[in-house]
Amino acid sequence: MKILAIDSSGLVASVAIVTEEKVLAEYTVNNKKTHSQTLLPMLDEIVRLSDQELNEIDAIAVAGGPGSFTGLRIGSSTAKGLGLALNKPIINIPTVDALAYNLYGTDRLICPVMDARRNQVYTGIYEFPGDEFTVVMPQKAVGVADIAEELNLLGREVIFLGDGVEVHGEKLREIMTVPFCFAPVHLSKQRAAAVGALGMLYYGKGLTESADDHEPVYLRLSQAERELMEKRSSKSDS
Repeated sequence: MKILAIDSSGLVASVAIVTEEKVLAEYTVNNKKTHSQTLLPMLDEIVRLSDQELNEIDAIAVAGGPGSFTGLRIGSSTAKGLGLALNKPIINIPTVDALAYNLYGTDRLICPVMDARRNQVYTGIYEFPGDEFTVVMPQKAVGVADIAEELNLLGREVIFLGDGVEVHGEKLREIMTVPFCFAPVHLSKQRAAAVGALGMLYYGKGLTESADDHEPVYLRLSQAERELMEKRSSKSDS
């Protein structure tokens, strides 16, 4: 079993080729370049350096949202195009789930926080009871104070990770009442290898879709859509 994995849901661009036994190749960049500039060259590079053939992969796993609207569109369109060209299924991995999967095996609660702007984060709550990945609270868009309150009520130690830590870390320090920590830098951001590894689990459960059917999951309206709704609302009120 061999999976090509893609994650361009946030600031990080990452691609990987993963089997059940190992990560054959992974290329991750977090340096403010646009994903449209980096993703395909990175993909070409890992294929070349690992001596792989794209037609040999069994499926394409992609971080399908939530996240950056532009980043999700680039990642999903790349996965969709490859899936159509190679006739391979897509494994649509929830972005926040894949981020949490970086911290496999911890006995603490895992809380990814991705900055969603407008004073919100994309987040969820996860754990590994008996080494089994478990979704305690599915991914959603909420205020930082709201997720902190939910964690405080659960009364367990928490690990935070994700680009939202850099933006909202001080606020979390102020409002968290349970013990918590922030993941180290090598585990704190999106990694395509985690998308691929989680994709293996999804594939085994039959959770795939055709490239034709694949669409990213945004959870919120885009800024353009919000502005259009606000204009329509103001016109109807006038």
